[in-house]
Amino acid sequence: MYLKELTIAGFKSFAKKGELEFSAPITAIVGPNGSGKSNVAESFRFVLGEQSVKSMRGKRGEDLIWGGSSSVARGNRAGVTIVLDNTKKVFPLDFEEIRIERVVHRDGQNEYILNGSAVRLKDIQELLASANIGSTGHHIISQGEADRILTANPKERREMIEDALGLKIYQYKRQEAERKLNKTVENVAQVESLRREAAPHLKYLEKQVQKIEKSLQLQEQLKSVYGEYLRREDVYIAFHHDRLLAERREPEALLKKAAADLADAKKTLQATESKSDSEPLIAAQEAVQKAVMERQQAEREVSKYEGQIALLERRLAEQERRATSTEGKAVAYKDISALITDIEQQVGKALQKNEVTILQRALSDIVHRLKLFIERSSEAKDTTSEFDKKELGRLKDEMSALTKRVADSIRDEAKARATYEGIEQARVAAATDGREAERAVFRLVGEQRELETKLERIDRELAILERDRNEFKRELQEAVALLGRAAAAYYDFKILDEEGKEVSIEVLAAEDRDAQRTRRHELEKLKIRLEELGIGATDEIIKEYNDAKERDAFLAHEIADLEASIIKLRELIAELDSKLEEQFVVGIKKISAEFNRFFTLMFGGGEAELVTVVTKTRGADEELFEEGEEVEEKKEDGIELIAKLPNKRVKGLEMLSGGERALTSIALIFAMSQVNPPPFIILDETDAALDEANSRRYGDMIEELAKKSQLILITHNRETMSRAGILYGVTMGGDGISKLLSVKLDEAVAVAK
Repeated sequence: MYLKELTIAGFKSFAKKGELEFSAPITAIVGPNGSGKSNVAESFRFVLGEQSVKSMRGKRGEDLIWGGSSSVARGNRAGVTIVLDNTKKVFPLDFEEIRIERVVHRDGQNEYILNGSAVRLKDIQELLASANIGSTGHHIISQGEADRILTANPKERREMIEDALGLKIYQYKRQEAERKLNKTVENVAQVESLRREAAPHLKYLEKQVQKIEKSLQLQEQLKSVYGEYLRREDVYIAFHHDRLLAERREPEALLKKAAADLADAKKTLQATESKSDSEPLIAAQEAVQKAVMERQQAEREVSKYEGQIALLERRLAEQERRATSTEGKAVAYKDISALITDIEQQVGKALQKNEVTILQRALSDIVHRLKLFIERSSEAKDTTSEFDKKELGRLKDEMSALTKRVADSIRDEAKARATYEGIEQARVAAATDGREAERAVFRLVGEQRELETKLERIDRELAILERDRNEFKRELQEAVALLGRAAAAYYDFKILDEEGKEVSIEVLAAEDRDAQRTRRHELEKLKIRLEELGIGATDEIIKEYNDAKERDAFLAHEIADLEASIIKLRELIAELDSKLEEQFVVGIKKISAEFNRFFTLMFGGGEAELVTVVTKTRGADEELFEEGEEVEEKKEDGIELIAKLPNKRVKGLEMLSGGERALTSIALIFAMSQVNPPPFIILDETDAALDEANSRRYGDMIEELAKKSQLILITHNRETMSRAGILYGVTMGGDGISKLLSVKLDEAVAVAK
């Protein structure tokens, strides 16, 4: 069962809330004329997204809302909710139950709610189309519309059949692809217009950049050297950091195990010796461990101070070099900005007076002021060097104390080990019992010592690597200051060997550090030359040119992408057209076969089929031809019905009687539903024109149809009622409100018995 429940509130004659439960394959809705039975079928149309108010027997949206009566005031809104079972994942949503609600207000506004969330009509249509519930309403046949498919023109009939075949989802995709295609074509035109507008300015900037390219060659060289240096340094630090951490895991784990084994051996030793005999050995061993820890701590402090002292020494050397250079003096940006502002004001005043003598005097003053500015800038003192020298002296003093501390800790460790070894040797010589435990302790202590030595070596290497990491970070910050965002491109820098192949990470990490130091020296030379050369205001022109060029390249890339999208969208449309055509051809054959079968059952003979018709254009005239005929310039147009009654010759559908038209339309509707069954079908008095014999045939066919789709039948026919599992009655009192009564026939029969 896919259709579980329908709730109507304020919709047409259902002023009060009414609920219908569909737990049987066939559900019948009965009641006297004018009681509001057909409003139930129209509520299905409404909640499934029907946009034509006329098809729901109204003129405006407010006609669908309870209009009021003498005893009950009119409503302000109408809402219909349908609950669908999705345990078999018929609908592409990860919910076991789909609840769709539509609400219309008196101002004409509609709301669509899917499982408690507001959605668009398009979302509802695409969801329903995935389960073969389309907008043409082939699964909802309202009162008086049973032969609508017969009276429809070939094109409309084709749309109904496409909807029944479940091709609507492809049509939605095709419409969306066409919309995107049109939008993409518009975007291409807009982007091309933008590119044409920017072309003159880009050409001007390109000429300006050509004049200063020579001064930027050094900067490009610096980018390359920086990229290689930073890339190698980053790979070296990361690789060896991971390597050392991996090397440290095994000895660290073995050290923990040795410590645990040593503890067990000591317990064994204590159990075999008196307390007074084992305590000196344990105390000596603990003294050794304490001395080792103190020495390791002192060595780590020394390594840290060595890195800081080396950094300060390099910084002082750089400051001394800059102090001796007159061309590399740094000038504060605010001083330059203030000087430029004053000069602009002085030039502006001179230009306003427009006199040669005043202009000459202004130029003389400007030259004089520039000379004074350069003299003052060259006399500025670098106060940071004094602070660094004091800091260097302090660090060296503390380094001396730390060096002494390391020497003391080494002596203490050696002394503790000598004491331990002396006690151990004495115990080995004197002990008679527990010799195995003592040997185990001695062996484990030796293992501990070896593991600790190995870990100390790794930790020293990690400390050196950490110092290199700090240097790398400082160098990266300086690269960002010099190159801006271009410095971050080092990560993608590719280092190639002599054969032009990219060097592996392992080879980069195994390189001798002297080569990297050589690159560092080369880098420092380039930075000094760049600082001495200077670029000045040309950076702004280059940045503007690069931005304009990047924008032009971006627009060109956008155009290429959009043109590629146009090609893909056209291919997608062609593919969808092909898929639609292929599935339609297969589907129409199946529907035609089922139509003939149901037609034969209905009339006790005869034959019926569906024929694809095409249009042949000859000037302004158009003629219909059957598929397979030799025609020129043909274009597929629609579907025609051919019905041949047994023992009766008719030349067209318009010559059929009312009953014959009803049987023919029912046969076609059932055939469409058999080929690609929708979850449910609603038939509103489609059996009204049937006699008793045909009613039985109709009942047999709806029972067969109910094996694939749920049926909701609005009927007065007793034969049809007898086939239903649930019977709903619709009544209307003096207040004009439709009310629902329900009977489950199986339960009623059981109660009656």
